[in-house]
Amino acid sequence: MKQINKYLKRKVKMSEQVQNKGGESTGWSPYLAGALVGLLAIISVYLTTTLMGKSNYLGASTTFVRAAGLLFQSVDPAHVAENAYYVKEKVKVDWQFMMIIGIFFGALISSLMDKSFKLEAVPPTWEKRFGSSIAKRAIFSFLGGIVAMIGARMADGCPSGHGLSGMMQLSMSSFIALAFFFGVGALVANMMYRKGQ
Repeated sequence: MKQINKYLKRKVKMSEQVQNKGGESTGWSPYLAGALVGLLAIISVYLTTTLMGKSNYLGASTTFVRAAGLLFQSVDPAHVAENAYYVKEKVKVDWQFMMIIGIFFGALISSLMDKSFKLEAVPPTWEKRFGSSIAKRAIFSFLGGIVAMIGARMADGCPSGHGLSGMMQLSMSSFIALAFFFGVGALVANMMYRKGQ
């Protein structure tokens, strides 16, 4: 444990040195943030096992599906009640739902704390490659979100579910899913942002 603490402190110090050299904030140390997420994953399993009598692991994509279910429920409750997927994944506001809300506010607070917060309709990398159209960026983001959500449902988990929770259990399907998440992501990013285009 002492060695892990020493390692993390060294990485945090290196990150601060890089930040001070450039003169502007580079955000939180990824080593510290990663260690904190790892601790959160362990604590969530321990607490849900102790308090609820079953292990509930960290994940995000199911919460977005439940949020859609809550919206549909206000319009057509009968459809949601009969939908096979919503019978399996109950439409409810649980601790993971609250965690997703916490992620938004946590990211906002941490970016305000390290002064890296900024509103950006079109990121510079996108603008350089595809132009400054906000509508074009919004359409592609929306379509990309749909593809990502379909993929997460087909894989029965998202990068946080497979990457944090699945790999924590040494699940072979999670190793495979994560390899595809990052492999295909890198391939598509390379195709979209290839130099010379």
